[in-house]
Amino acid sequence: MRGNLRYLIALIVGGFSLITYYCNRQTNPVTGETQHVNMTTDQEIALGLQAAPEMAQQYGGLYPDQEAQNTIDRIGNAIIQGSPAVRSPYKFDFHLLADDQTINAFALPGGQVFVTAGLVKQLKSEGQVAGVLAHEIGHVIQRHSAEQLAKSQLTQGLAGAAGIAAYDSERPGGSIANAAIAAAVAKVVSLRFSREDELEADRVGVDYVSDAGYDPRALLQVMQVLEQSGGKGSGPEFLQTHPNPGNRTQEIQQEIQTRFPNGIPAGLKP
Repeated sequence: MRGNLRYLIALIVGGFSLITYYCNRQTNPVTGETQHVNMTTDQEIALGLQAAPEMAQQYGGLYPDQEAQNTIDRIGNAIIQGSPAVRSPYKFDFHLLADDQTINAFALPGGQVFVTAGLVKQLKSEGQVAGVLAHEIGHVIQRHSAEQLAKSQLTQGLAGAAGIAAYDSERPGGSIANAAIAAAVAKVVSLRFSREDELEADRVGVDYVSDAGYDPRALLQVMQVLEQSGGKGSGPEFLQTHPNPGNRTQEIQQEIQTRFPNGIPAGLKP
């Protein structure tokens, strides 16, 4: 492919990716924030429902103790009813997973929230469980999955454009290497967005547990659990999808101070 034509095609691909990303904008129905997403809330709900059974299967299915599941449901619904999440179009479902070795919690788009038995067993209070669930509810309300999908499509498009521009028929090995570098850059950008989402979900979690009557300091205790369980990860923080628990603690403390500048009131559930 001749150089000028190659660069023109790369420019068109990259430009199309940028225009598509920045033109797809929607207003978040709960926060009022304008976001770059390319799916409706109904599509998010359908996607989450479709993926939920497979996700549960990866963690050994659902926890067999219905009483424990009822407790998770009660705490999760208390957060929904006591916070701005009640205004969302999502129907939240909470799933306690059977895996008692893995410490994890996550949310699918549209309101499917999961927490492993392994994590729940490490938590010492109802407030700590509420903190975990509020964090995951925050991901759903902030539409992080939809944003991540749009950003992923953008970075893939830009990486493809870079690969086209770098292609050299006389040095195919070099072009492959350049394309791989472009893909790696796109991945790092995606991870960066993910870390920002985690910190935003922490801030939302502080507000939501407080709205529901729980002491937000329980989220600080959750960070201690994660840190003691190896939450720092095995490599540099900028290559981890979750921020260092110590850095998340600072963000949570700052949000608590902002929410309660005169101190946390008495009577909140621990």
